[in-house]
Amino acid sequence: MNAFDVRIYTIRRRKGRRRPFQVRWQAAGQTRSKSFPTRGLADGYRAELVRAARQGLEFDPATGEPLLWAVPGPAATTWLEHAVAYTDMKWPLLAPHSRASLADALATVTPALTRPTAMRPPVRTPHTALYRYAFNPGRRATATDPAPARALAWLAGVSLPVAQLEDPRITRAALDALTVRLDGGHAAATTIARKRAVFHDALDYAVELGLLPANPVGQVRWTAPKAAAAVNPQTVASPAQVRAILAEVARLRPELTAFFGCLYYAALRPEEAVALRRANLILPAHRRGKLILRPAHRLSMDQHRHATRTAWPQAPSRRGCPGRADPAGAGTVRRSAGSSRVSARVLVCHQVKNPTESTPPW
Repeated sequence: MNAFDVRIYTIRRRKGRRRPFQVRWQAAGQTRSKSFPTRGLADGYRAELVRAARQGLEFDPATGEPLLWAVPGPAATTWLEHAVAYTDMKWPLLAPHSRASLADALATVTPALTRPTAMRPPVRTPHTALYRYAFNPGRRATATDPAPARALAWLAGVSLPVAQLEDPRITRAALDALTVRLDGGHAAATTIARKRAVFHDALDYAVELGLLPANPVGQVRWTAPKAAAAVNPQTVASPAQVRAILAEVARLRPELTAFFGCLYYAALRPEEAVALRRANLILPAHRRGKLILRPAHRLSMDQHRHATRTAWPQAPSRRGCPGRADPAGAGTVRRSAGSSRVSARVLVCHQVKNPTESTPPW
């Protein structure tokens, strides 16, 4: 066996293969081969082999490549490291809802991109640690609780290198993970599509950084479930149910009755209802009224929860509502919404009970 005896053959094309261009050579008495998706990559690799043979470099009998190539390079970037870097890149430009969506998608797919281990924490533990800390730059340094800290340490040790996503089996497993809820049930089609979009964009960023030659999602024949075109009537509250809900709200939190009434009867978004002022209301006593909607800003999920627990919500995000053009100025009317007789009556009753308010208390 002579480690300097090397023969390099011409590139062979194998049709129908995902990597059709094969470089073949013989080193240390053994025939070797390596396949590439494009001829350019195959030509480049073969040229490096030819150059090494002409320089008289010794070839490794174990790998068939020059021993000089075996010098350890920089540590491979893991998926967890890349996902954190991707989050930091996207975070400043995202609205609160989009930040939460991005963190949720990455927290769903990241545990699937790990090495098999004998011991794995419960499904919710790594998801919670990733969602609350790893993929939240503002809180990342505060992950001092034992459970999240252990989960993040475990993930850091078993996270796969990004380069391994070139294996279609690994990419398919990651996509399949997007279809499963934390309770083991099937996720909704719209949820899967949203999370897949984040995963695809994160892989595009990996290509941009040179961690992957191409986005592997496009090379996997994986079809996401289709979203249902029609709304299931069983999931929508009936008028009688809404009346019962509002009656209960009026008993427990009467100051929020008008808020929820606007959401149902006038089809307002929560942030639009929060932005209502007395000057925006045109409320005849016995017919349909009108609500003049001025610039509203999106609320994060935490702000939505806060709005239903306290008298006045936290300051909303300054990003506009999706699908609506930003107004020319703070005094520009966004649109006017018809107020049904019921919603007008709800708002009139609220004003009667709160005659000195210039702003709604929700």
